[in-house]
Amino acid sequence: MSTALTHAELASLIRTRAGITVDALDMESRPDVTFEEYGIDSLGLLGIVGELENRHSTRISSGAELSKTPAEFIDVVNASLTAKAGA
Repeated sequence: MSTALTHAELASLIRTRAGITVDALDMESRPDVTFEEYGIDSLGLLGIVGELENRHSTRISSGAELSKTPAEFIDVVNASLTAKAGA
């Protein structure tokens, strides 16, 4: 089983942690759309980071909550998860 964060999982986390419904396919097909355009702020992302840290029992790179786009956020999170897996 892969531990990599997917667009579908991120969309689910955004819905539960930030209270905003975002289509996973839209995020994936439009990688340059910002969190701000979706109505998601850094506080919402901070909640998502906390949830991911709890789920994976690892620290997500500092600054992940400052990511501008879902693609950037996914890259930062997956780099953290890959580093943990390689440790």
